Amino acid sequence: MLVLALDSSTRAGSIALALDGHVLDSRVGDGAVRQAVRLPGDLVDLLSAHGHTLRDVDLFAAAAGPGGFTGLRVGLATMQGLAMALDRRVFVASTLDVLGVAARATAPDGAWIGAWMQGMRGEVFTALYRQSRDDFGVIPMVGPSVGTAEEGARAWAAACGEATIAVIGDAWPGASAPLVARFGERLRPCVAPPLAEVLARLAFEHADLAVAPAAVRPAYVRRPDAVITREQAGLPVTGDL
Repeated sequence: MLVLALDSSTRAGSIALALDGHVLDSRVGDGAVRQAVRLPGDLVDLLSAHGHTLRDVDLFAAAAGPGGFTGLRVGLATMQGLAMALDRRVFVASTLDVLGVAARATAPDGAWIGAWMQGMRGEVFTALYRQSRDDFGVIPMVGPSVGTAEEGARAWAAACGEATIAVIGDAWPGASAPLVARFGERLRPCVAPPLAEVLARLAFEHADLAVAPAAVRPAYVRRPDAVITREQAGLPVTGDL
């Protein structure tokens, strides 16, 4: 099974190509160039480098967010369009879940895993997991949320007690102060690989969870500014904004 994966939830993002669960190649994007300019060209170039075309792809995979609204929408729309044109399905996973799975490879045995992503506006996107031998290898204990770093740290402390936490995501170490204040030496920072690599492997392992292109939805966690602005102006809100 040939899987083409895209993470557009961060400014740079990443893409990966995997065959039967083995990652053939992955590339981190150029954060100075908008996703709308890079896609789908970057995907076609990656396939071409390995002697493939889009028609060879058996399954598409996409990170659903949270992350930057524009990048997410462009990335998901790209994968939806390609999958629809080629009559393929799309495996979709939360970016926070993918971070949790990524940390599973290096987290100490028994440690909880905390996803800690830049949320803009001085906030962070967070989720907290326990390690598991089932499903994705992690079990959500504190669901996806957005708020200040202090709010995130407080929620984790209430859930995990004295446990060690393997923390992963691009908000570390920039927004780490509240975590360090509460957990100190119980924190174990993990370096995130290109998330498209993790996503490609998950897609192969859980291909039965793939959905029709029309069923793909972003996981914003935070409500888009466009929705808030329209509501404040007394205008109707429709669609997936």
